[in-house]
Amino acid sequence: MTSNLFRLGCVAGLAWATTAVAEPETQAIVDALFKAGGNQPNVRGSGAKGVCVRGSFTPSAEASGLSKAPHFSKDGTGKPLPVTARFSMGGSNPKVSDKAKPVTRGFSMRIGDPSGDMVFVFISAPVFGTKTPQQLLDFATVRAPGPDGKPDADKIKAFAAANPETTRQAAWLNARPVPASYAGVDYWGVHAYTLTDAKGTATVAKLKTVAAAGQLGLSDDEAKAKPDAFYADELKERLAQGPASFDLVAVLGEAGDPTADPTAQWPEADRKSVKLGTLSIAALEPAATCDGATFDPVVDLPAGVAGPADDPMFAIRSPAYAISLSRRTN
Repeated sequence: MTSNLFRLGCVAGLAWATTAVAEPETQAIVDALFKAGGNQPNVRGSGAKGVCVRGSFTPSAEASGLSKAPHFSKDGTGKPLPVTARFSMGGSNPKVSDKAKPVTRGFSMRIGDPSGDMVFVFISAPVFGTKTPQQLLDFATVRAPGPDGKPDADKIKAFAAANPETTRQAAWLNARPVPASYAGVDYWGVHAYTLTDAKGTATVAKLKTVAAAGQLGLSDDEAKAKPDAFYADELKERLAQGPASFDLVAVLGEAGDPTADPTAQWPEADRKSVKLGTLSIAALEPAATCDGATFDPVVDLPAGVAGPADDPMFAIRSPAYAISLSRRTN
């Protein structure tokens, strides 16, 4: 469904990030995220544990009907676009176990084109953990370890009771098996994007990657038998047999679908979806390939793709990522 009601501007979102969100507040959020993970040095504020990979993206024939972005143009050459991507575990603790169930797996990607990059950030749940920057700050603060090295369980319980929307992500993850592979789980861009075609028609959609391998989950016994760090080796072995593929899909919004609240899930089963293309992950890359810059989904978007102007959790990503990058590289 297309409508002026759904036109959202990435530029407006960035303006929000640099004005309405004061730098001290953004700094406080990043500091709280690091503290929750034990203040580990030289890591990301989230996604500290991860694997850098490379691959390609081939747009579908339908993609240009939704977006004029050159990355979605099928010009007849059939030449795929280069992709640098990173799979990761959520949080700032690089020692988090790959077997942790209520932790999101992440899939960040940079799709290259002569006109510029297109960057998306996805997680293995259809909802984000918090609705606003202040809620994120409070969420991370109550999870900071105390003198005994553990967070206060009573504070976490009280916060969850007062902020029930922050429990949706963990409930989704806990209801499903631990993924057996980074390549065996679907990933969602939890924010609402506006895709605009060459005629100026705008369509709001949520983006999703669908694993060609299907949903590969571990039983409780299988998970117990795995080491705490098995994803990198599993992915290396998998890619030695051939690329891991994902469909990039746009789930089209309808009137009434929330665009300002990333903790709210759209009813995907009742929404039309359009395949935008295929991501093919071919090989591992040195960590340095991904570590030298951020995967910034606010700034690195082409004309024809815009993030939400009314979602503060999207807007704050850019300044937060910049602070996190500065912290780990200085």
